[in-house]
Parts: sequence; structure tokens; C-alpha cells
Amino acid sequence: MAQSIESRKNYILSISIIGLLFFIFGFVTWLNGILIPYLQIACELTNFQALFVAFAFYISYTVMALPSSWVLKKTGFKNGMMVGLFVMAIGTFIFIPAAQTRIYSIFLLGLFVMGTGLAILQTASNPYITIIGPRESAAKRISIMGIANKVAGAVAPLVLAYFILSDGDAFVENLKTLEESAKIIALDELAYRVVFPYTVMTVVLVLLGLMIRFSPLPEIEDEQDDDTDETISAKTNIFQFPNLILGVMALFLYVGAEVVAGDTIIRYGISLGIPISTAKVFTSLTLGSMVVGYILGIIFIPKYISQQKALQISAILGVIFTIGVLFSPPMLSVTFVALLGLANALVWPAIWPLALHGLGRFIKTGSAMLIMAIAGGALIPLVWGKLADINNSQIAYWIMIPCYLFIFMYAFKWHKMKSW
Repeated sequence: MAQSIESRKNYILSISIIGLLFFIFGFVTWLNGILIPYLQIACELTNFQALFVAFAFYISYTVMALPSSWVLKKTGFKNGMMVGLFVMAIGTFIFIPAAQTRIYSIFLLGLFVMGTGLAILQTASNPYITIIGPRESAAKRISIMGIANKVAGAVAPLVLAYFILSDGDAFVENLKTLEESAKIIALDELAYRVVFPYTVMTVVLVLLGLMIRFSPLPEIEDEQDDDTDETISAKTNIFQFPNLILGVMALFLYVGAEVVAGDTIIRYGISLGIPISTAKVFTSLTLGSMVVGYILGIIFIPKYISQQKALQISAILGVIFTIGVLFSPPMLSVTFVALLGLANALVWPAIWPLALHGLGRFIKTGSAMLIMAIAGGALIPLVWGKLADINNSQIAYWIMIPCYLFIFMYAFKWHKMKSW
């Protein structure tokens, strides 16, 4: 009995520590929603150029996910999380010289390094939360992590906006009246506003890394039981698991759709003539609707609906809300973009356990490949940005329809495939 209570305490402590890490993911990741319009003003960028904020951040997952898997094999899950936090701290520190020089490429380098740290952190923590308890309730645990992630994401752009764009409308209007030399001074001052918040983030990330190092977080082993199945033990490489490969593709499209919904909504609102003072809260609305989705997931999965059924419903809602975005008047259209957060909430928690099921000794590589799929957040928003520049921001949301249709097919049929 005492051992059972002790085991329960360790389980709750582990979930709490990982929950804190997911809060950090959310805070750092969803700063991009306010960074995009901020850097668009400070560095004088087009929609397409500004969306390289998302590209630099998310492409690092693809470039660094397999190296992250190698790091984890050397360090284990726990020390890997510490390394990830330290790398993220280097990325936030790079924002200081970027702000002092107002060179866009240095900002992008900082974002790439932050994404690299997150790739290591997520490659460790996502399978950790999947494996640490029963597989059939993995989506529920990931939903709890999602709430921590998205609450942080809802708060982050508001906190950063307070420091860097509290006077956004007045600043933009004033900029139009300035001579070139005065305009450069004003833009330099605007760029310098990120120094304080990113210095604080650097210190916090270093302290969290040290906390993880000395925490009682238990090391866990890979899933081994599946290797006793002859059909799995006979497999020689990761590409022989269709449920994983198709899951990677579904996750690629989902992350693209999620980033478009969260990171373009402020820019979209401004393009419709909505003041910056109003539009700056829009990313928080998208993430707030995601939190509602996660709460529904915790209540209904797996007691009332399965993970795959939740995934099917999410994909259908994604199509419906995207049609709403495309064919509604301005404020209602923005509302539908925010509601995409509700459609997106359960996609990540549902795909992970479906894609990792039955991988056995391949689970770390499988996890790294799923993390690589986060590249969807780099590429699909760029497509949105180009379409927005060529046509308009509203028409650009057509890109979401095929994303949700593929996710529906994965939920309906493709996740069950055991061989090609």
C-alpha cells in the first residue's frame, strides 16, 4: 500500500514537471503571433517575409529532430530535457544583439536556435508523457499538457505585446509623418523593446534547466513489449510502419494549420482594418478556444469517445470553420479563425499515441520523425503569406481545407494500417 502511494506521488510529480515544460513550450512558441506583426513594422517586411518568423522557428524541428534523437540516446530523457532548455536560453539571448542591430536575419537565427532547443525538449517530453501511463489514456494526459501549453500561449502574446506593441496604432501613424533619419531612430527604439523580456526569458530557461537536472524525475525505458510480436521484431526500419509515416504526414499538415490559425490571425485582423490595439489579443482567442477543446478531451477521452473518433470530429470541425473564415464578413471571419483553435486542440494528442503504437524499439526515432513533422508550421504559413500577398488574406485560408481532409482520412482509416 505504501509503495502504491509512493508510486502515485512520483507519477503526479512527474506529470507536474512535464506540465511546467509544456507551459514553457507554449509561452515561447506562441510569442510568434505577436512577433510577426512587430517585426513586420520594425524591419519593414511584406507578409511573405514576416512569415519567415514561423519558418525559422519551425524548420529547426525538421533539421534538428534526428540529431535530437541521437542526443536523447546519449543523455536519456531527463538530461535531454535539461540540454533542450539550455539551447533555448542561447536562442533567447541572441535576440539581444538582434534588437541592438535591427538585423532581421539575426532575429531569425535566434528563433532557429530556440526551435532547436524545443526540438530536443519535445522529442524527450512527448514520448515521456505517452509512455508514463496507460496507452489508452495517453490522449487525456497530452490534453492536460495541452492546457498548460495553450494557457501559456494565450498569456505570452499579451505579455510581450505589453512590452513591445502597447502603442502599436499610434506608433504606426507617427511613423508615416517622420523624415527618414527620424524614422530609423524610431524603428531602432521599437526593436530595442524586446531586450528586457528576452533577457528575463534567458535567465528563467537556465534556471529551469538546472531545476530539471536536480529534480526527482524518473528515467523511463522505451516500449519493449511490442517487440515480442513477430511482425514487429521482423521489421528492420522505421519506414515499414504505415501508421507512423502517415501520422507524420497528418501531423505536418495539422501543425501547419495550427500555426496559420494562431500566428496569422493578428496580421489578418489588421489587414481587415481592425486596430492593432484590438487585433493584438486575437492569438490569445485562438489559444483560448484550444484550451476549451483540451478540457473537452479530458472529459470525454477515453470514457465516452475514442482518440480516433475525437480526431475525426476535429477534422470535420476544421473544414466547417475554414469555410466560415472564407465566406463570412470581417469580424465573423476572424471569429472563425479563432474557433479553428477548438478544431485543432485534440489533433496533436490523438495523433501521437496512434502513430507511436507498436513501434517498440523504434519509438525514439518515431518520436523524432513526429517532431520533424512540426516543419508544417514552417512551410504552410509561408504558402498562406504568399497567397495573402498575391490575392488577399481571406482567400489565403483555402490552404487549410486539404490539411483537414487528410487528417480525417488518417483518423478514419489510415492509422489502422500495419503494412503497406
